Amino acid sequence: MPHLGSTVHLRALAAAALSRRPAPTPCRSAPAERVVIVSASIGAGHDGAAHELHRRLRADGVPVERYDLLDLLPARIGRAVRDGYHRMLVRAPWVYQRIYSGTERAGGSGPLARALLRTAENRMLRALPADTAVVVSTYPGASRVLGRLRLAGRLDAPVFTYLTDFSVHPLWVADGVDVHLAAHAVPAAQARALGARDVQVGGPVVDPRFRPAQEGERSAARARFGLPATTPLALLVAGSWGVGPVRQVALELRDCGAAVPVVVCGRNEALARQLREDGIEHAYGWVDDMPGLMHAADVLVQNAGGLTSLEAFAAGLPVASFRCIPGHGPANAAALDEAGVAAWIQDPAQLKDVLHDLIGGPRGLLQREAGLALFAAAGRGPADAIARACRTGAPLPAALPVTPSAARGTRLAVRRLGVTAAAACTVGACAVGTAVATTETGTGMLHAIGRHLDFDDLPYTSHPGGHRS
Repeated sequence: MPHLGSTVHLRALAAAALSRRPAPTPCRSAPAERVVIVSASIGAGHDGAAHELHRRLRADGVPVERYDLLDLLPARIGRAVRDGYHRMLVRAPWVYQRIYSGTERAGGSGPLARALLRTAENRMLRALPADTAVVVSTYPGASRVLGRLRLAGRLDAPVFTYLTDFSVHPLWVADGVDVHLAAHAVPAAQARALGARDVQVGGPVVDPRFRPAQEGERSAARARFGLPATTPLALLVAGSWGVGPVRQVALELRDCGAAVPVVVCGRNEALARQLREDGIEHAYGWVDDMPGLMHAADVLVQNAGGLTSLEAFAAGLPVASFRCIPGHGPANAAALDEAGVAAWIQDPAQLKDVLHDLIGGPRGLLQREAGLALFAAAGRGPADAIARACRTGAPLPAALPVTPSAARGTRLAVRRLGVTAAAACTVGACAVGTAVATTETGTGMLHAIGRHLDFDDLPYTSHPGGHRS
């Protein structure tokens, strides 16, 4: 296996960037009838929304394709981006907070990120079937790629962005995107304030298995998971990766006495084992039956404000945000609190009182009603708007003229080489820098990053969709 920076990798980078790849035109030879959904396998929330949109559209008879943006980046950079982001959240969360705050102040991404996303544009166009009628993004980077293609006149299918979070970072709002779909008026207002065009409130996108428990389901779920029959239970979640101060929060929940903690650690099995060693009896890794576990619980405690919060609303479970992960964690907590659907506990001294109020007090009743109201009038939610656009068509925005000359094409090819090489080095450095300080040797990390940038197997491969976020 060649290591990162070897001549094999450099030759492959050069071949990938300099090979002549004529840009696809927006002309179609087949009737437009297909929806293409572009997500990203970073965490599970973006993929979870894409999966449910896919299911609803297919149930309505609409042909659907799904792609992972990370697979459309060259030289396996997408895998390094995902793994570097994961290491950053685990090893150096303060770095993520600085990046999140910096891009928020700047109103978007920096030049390197924009250059990296531009490398996916031609690959995106080649991936789209000829009968594509609508393209839907559930990830900010995909929205930026698709928006640029729309503005340049290279993509004639309308582009929808489904905002998976309650808070809207500037990266979510991309020029060229036709419609932004929001789950609530709060994210809709944030998107409009950032300049989003045609913002529609369509409700959340959640698997229909998440619904309020019927008579007998609560006790049956507790028995199935081996949980106490009558004791109040606080379901603690930390995303598909199990990140954040989960051990600290689990112990705080246990010690405050308001509820017995039931912890879901996602794919972080080591964390689940550690919690059991700490005396947290009910600690799980990956859980497939999350609807059943929510039926068993009395309150959800979360740290990111992602898909699991929306699922809890659908299940009629009150939600509390506590000790949020950096970046989007506090931003989502503030937006959920503003919308009146989740409590944000910023003072640990208030943990016990707020939990008591959510489990058996008026605050919990109000939040249950507010959460369920998100789904009451939504019907099939954003899928309806997407299906209508697919069947009726949509007006195209004015496109920018694109007339590259042969000489300019050569210059662009050379520039692609430089951008791809620089992005690969930068992403590799980020992945190494966020983890090597906490490992015994940097050699293993370098080899790990080298494997992520392996050119021996470049064809598209789908990632199994996760569920917890």
